[in-house]
Amino acid sequence: MDNNDILIRLRYALDLRDSEMKEIFELGGEDLAVEEVKLVLTKIEEDDEEAVDGMDYIKCTNSMLESFLNGFIIYKRGPQKTKDGGPVKPDRSIKNRSSVNNVMMKKVKIALQLKNEDVIDILDEAGVSISKGELSAILRKEGHKNYKPCLDKFARNFLKGLAIKYRT
Repeated sequence: MDNNDILIRLRYALDLRDSEMKEIFELGGEDLAVEEVKLVLTKIEEDDEEAVDGMDYIKCTNSMLESFLNGFIIYKRGPQKTKDGGPVKPDRSIKNRSSVNNVMMKKVKIALQLKNEDVIDILDEAGVSISKGELSAILRKEGHKNYKPCLDKFARNFLKGLAIKYRT
């Protein structure tokens, strides 16, 4: 699952309009026009090289995805302030391709103010059974001794469970 697919699934699950997506990207520090947002949300098949060459598609980088996720937290919860009242600069957690799913789950959980039990229920809606310990390992920071990478299948089921919860 690539970053564009994650954005497409998040948009569907949370029923976000193009204008909201643009605003979320801006809150995260990524300046995209509505037309560019539509190109990021364009799904192409892996073997469709013509779409990539024809520029009917913008590849979502790890930086763009993280900007969106940080913006989504601000969009849902408001900007975080330091003790002296200044804005807090969001951290960059995506270090490599293998950590994308973990960071996505963690930041969506923060933005929607979900507790671990809520995430377990969302996954249960999608037909996945997980223990609190397994979930805790997925939500840990990369490099922690109990860190466990979140596989694409698990991330897809999380997004599917979000769609079931928020669209019905």
